[in-house]
Amino acid sequence: MELLGYIGAALIGVSLGLLGGGGSILSVPLFVYFFALPPTQATSYSLFVVGVASAVGFAKAWKAGNIHLSSGVLFAIPSFLGVLFIRRFLMPYIPENMNLLSWNVSKEFLVMTSFALVMLTASLSMLRPRKNTALVEKTAPLSFALQAFLVGSVTGFVGAGGGFLIVPALVVLGGLTMKHAVGTSLGVIAVNSLLGFASDVAVNTAVDFSFLLLVTSIAVGGIFVGSYLGKRTSEAQLKPAFGVFVLILGTGIFAQQLTKL
Repeated sequence: MELLGYIGAALIGVSLGLLGGGGSILSVPLFVYFFALPPTQATSYSLFVVGVASAVGFAKAWKAGNIHLSSGVLFAIPSFLGVLFIRRFLMPYIPENMNLLSWNVSKEFLVMTSFALVMLTASLSMLRPRKNTALVEKTAPLSFALQAFLVGSVTGFVGAGGGFLIVPALVVLGGLTMKHAVGTSLGVIAVNSLLGFASDVAVNTAVDFSFLLLVTSIAVGGIFVGSYLGKRTSEAQLKPAFGVFVLILGTGIFAQQLTKL
């Protein structure tokens, strides 16, 4: 199982380099199902792995000219505030077991089910036809910032970098091309993820750094493979592929969680 886990770590990087997201979609299940970590710890580890890999991918995208810096900054600041709010002021106070709509559910179930539902919603947004760019450009900065805050809040709760939400937001609200949205999202993901991880460490989350750095180095290697493939893939192919990828994984995780009820 651990060998499959390390292969999955490489796929995290490939996904980030190719799609600008999806790495955390792989990393949380990776740590939960292949390395047998509890979901809360898995979300924290996921933030570090995806954050470092995304930073490397962002540097490559910057060099290639696939960055829209103003949109990235406008998105990153309120997005991080959402991450910080959830990781510091909500997650530590959720009980390990609770009664929800007459069902006894665990914190693990709540996190993983929320994770799956977010994936399904994001996949549908990517599979829908893109809105007219002229309309997109009229999106008010306040609305854009609010969307970013909500994405950051979801990122903080499910421990995902949020690329599967950031890329659609940059495409639909920011009017960016898919490849510019992918490159820009990597910078936002890196900031959100690494600061979210630092917030966890600040509240004394135990971290096995030797294991974490090994998984991270494998994921970083995958970034280069994903970036290479991305140069040979058109935007028309990337967007639906991203949507289908997220839809399949989200459906599988959601079905698996339902068996626990």
